[in-house]
Amino acid sequence: MRVLAIDPGYDRLGVAVVEKRERKEVALFSACITTDKKESHSARLARIGTAVREVITEWKPSCLAIESLFLFSNQKTAMKVAEARGVILVEAARGEIAVHEYTPLQIKIAVTGYGRSDKQHITEMVQKLLTLETKKRLDDEYDALAIALTCLATEKQKREIE
Repeated sequence: MRVLAIDPGYDRLGVAVVEKRERKEVALFSACITTDKKESHSARLARIGTAVREVITEWKPSCLAIESLFLFSNQKTAMKVAEARGVILVEAARGEIAVHEYTPLQIKIAVTGYGRSDKQHITEMVQKLLTLETKKRLDDEYDALAIALTCLATEKQKREIE
């Protein structure tokens, strides 16, 4: 199973492709997609769509795992992130891949076993649970990798129950 996982954002999106292997999950790709603050709103959304489409085309994932939208104190930011999520979901539909959504709580519990884990704990666990190439990563990338791990664990559990 190959998962495209996205930590949605407007300025920055964490993107990861993780594959389930016999012994350990392997991160095949991770990156941070950024949009240019000088561009128009629609151009930034188009950039997100193009980047997601390119990742889908190159890596051919079996599904998309994405973090659910949670409450923001800034409604303007929430709207932009919601629109970015919409663009991402459209690209998943175009690529005919299933979408799985997870809350921040579900992700923290799946990766660390504790629902109030901080970013540092999540990063440490992602590094332990995944085979990763050594490179500098932003928090957004680690979040995407954690979302992928959540999806793989959740889908494995569903298959075992069936």
